[in-house]
This record gives sequence, structure tokens and C-alpha cells, in this order.
Amino acid sequence: MSKYRLQAVLFVFVAFMLGCNEYMIVGVLPDIAKEYHSSLSSLGYLVTMFALIYAIFTPVITSVANRWKRHHVLLTLMVVFFIGNTWTAMATNYVSLLLSRMLTATVAGAIISIVLVLASYVAPREKRASLVSWVFAGFSIASVIGVPLGTVISQRLTWHDSFWMITVLTIVVFALLVWLVPHNTPQVVGHLSDQFSLFKDRRVLVGSLFVITVCASDYTFYTYVRPIITNLMGFDDTWLNWLLFTMGIFFIVGNKFGGFLADNGGVHRLPGVYIVMTILLLGLAPAFQFKWLAIVIVAVLCITFASYGSSTQLMFLDIAEKNYPQSLDLASSLNSIFANIGISLGSLAAAETVRFVSLRNVGNVGAIFGVLSILLIWYVSRHYEGMRY
Repeated sequence: MSKYRLQAVLFVFVAFMLGCNEYMIVGVLPDIAKEYHSSLSSLGYLVTMFALIYAIFTPVITSVANRWKRHHVLLTLMVVFFIGNTWTAMATNYVSLLLSRMLTATVAGAIISIVLVLASYVAPREKRASLVSWVFAGFSIASVIGVPLGTVISQRLTWHDSFWMITVLTIVVFALLVWLVPHNTPQVVGHLSDQFSLFKDRRVLVGSLFVITVCASDYTFYTYVRPIITNLMGFDDTWLNWLLFTMGIFFIVGNKFGGFLADNGGVHRLPGVYIVMTILLLGLAPAFQFKWLAIVIVAVLCITFASYGSSTQLMFLDIAEKNYPQSLDLASSLNSIFANIGISLGSLAAAETVRFVSLRNVGNVGAIFGVLSILLIWYVSRHYEGMRY
């Protein structure tokens, strides 16, 4: 196997590790609630806080770290990630768990941002869209394998053991990064204010808002996916694990479909995808009484949720390369930053919906974010001329 292919597999593996850490909490929330004697609505704020810290620290660390060699920074961030995840595995109360999740969130976004920059350098230009889509697919693979596996481990042993599994993965990933990560990649070093000059571009601002609204739509639903499947649709725990696995498969399909869109029109093809997403979210509540229809809707939603990543990532990198080369590292992190703002917003909306209305209405709330995403991506598609193949 060529070195490029080994590097590509490793970059996907990094995304898988990060995805397991971020998403697994959703599958084990009921078990944490039982151990800590807390309500599901209050534990939903773990997701909100993780995403908020992720969004705040990623641009700061990415911009400041640009002063040092990327591979040194990446390995340092991996050590911090290891400490944070291991702390999560050892957490004995809510406060300890919350603090450990916050520590992990401070570096998770910067890790994937550096990996995406490295991927753009090691991949031939004609393979960039494909590799970027595979890196994002690493998060979906975490949904396919990591989240159901973590849920099973939590049910059979404890939720702590689910995070111990990620600690072992982190050690393996660290060793592979030492071996395979490129040591010298071009860097344009500038002041912190130079990095943020990227936000002078209206296409970047509106594109970032679009990412927020899509992920808010996603996590308004996904934060409570386990009780939705078991309580509202009526599936038992055996079916739950298989359905979580299937959802992950459809997230991978969505990522690869997103790679296809990035090669065939990019952001100009996205408005139609998010019109479909919004209609499906509106149809979710009445479909709950027909559980197999609801599952089909959820499967298609998984595809639409994941379709934006490659197109927006390549658009941000393209704009930075042409107009703001000093902001390239920050551009690579925009999807991660604003996705987590959207996750924070969506999980907060989900928690408040469950608290004040009912779990059955999360799809309707998600559709509100869906309408906003349609308007925002329509604007971007009108004002961005790149990626028309």
C-alpha cells in the first residue's frame, strides 16, 4: 500500500476516533442518567456544552497554533485529547464528567482541522473532494460502529468502559500519526487578526451560518435518538442497536453522496437537498405511529444531514487559497467550528422542547432550522462561482 493510501486511511481513522468520543455520549445518556440519578433533559446539556466549547476553542487554537509546525501541534493536541477522554472514563459524578467533556472539546476541533489541511496537501488535487468526503465519513463510521458498540458495552458492562475503548483507540492513533503524518507542509504565518480576515468574505459568513442551521436541525432530532427509537417508535433494545448501526450506514451514504455533489456542482446542488430535509422533518411527528415509515424517514434524513460537508469544506478552502492564504488553517476548521455551534444550538433546542413541549415535537423544531438552511444555501449558491463542474 502506498504512503498516500496509508495516510488517507489514518486521517479517516482520526475522524472515527473523534466521532466515537463526540457521538457516543448520545447512546449512553440513559445509562449516565441512571447512575447519576439525573434527568435526560439535564444531561442533554452535556452535548450542548461540549459543542459550545468545541466551537469557541477551535478557531483560537487553530489560529495560535499556526506559529508552530503542524505535526508538533497535532501530537500535542492528541495528548490533551487522551487526558480528557480518560478523565471521562473515570468520571464519578456529573461535574467531573462535564469538566472532562469540556477539556476534550477544547482540542477535538483543532485536531480534525489540522488533519483536513494535511489531507489537502497529501492528496492529488483531483482526489481532494474524495478524501475530504472520506474524512467526514470517518465520523459516520463512528456512528455505524462506535456508537452502537459503545451502547452495547454500556448496556453489558458500564458506560465508563465505552470511553475506555476510545482511550485505547487514541493510543493506536497517536502511534500511527508519529509514523505517517507529514513533517513539513507549507504554512503562511501571520498575526491572529490576519487569520480572521477570512470572515470579511460574505460567502464565508453565510456559508458558516448555513452549517449551523443544518447541524441544529440534525441535533434537534439526534440528541434524543435513543428514547425516540425506543419510547416513540416502540422498538426494543435489540432493535435499537441495529437501527443505530443502520443510521450510521446512511450517514456514510450521505457523506459519499456529499463527495459526489462536491465533484458535480458543489454548493450549487445543495438547496434541493435541504428542501427535502425540511419536508421530512415536518413529516416525522405524524410518522411516529407507523414505526417503519418513521425509520425510512430517519434513514433519508441521515443522508441529507451529512451531504453538505465536502462541498462547504472545499468552498471554504478554495476561497482561502485564492483570497486569504494566511487563513487556510482557520478555513479548514470552519465546518467543525460551526457544525458544533449548530450542535450546541440543536441540542439546546431539543432539551427545551423535551422540557416544555414533548419529545414528539423535535422534528417540527428541527424544520424551523431547515427553512433557515434553505435560504442561506440559496444565497451562497447565487454568489459563489467556484466548483461548477
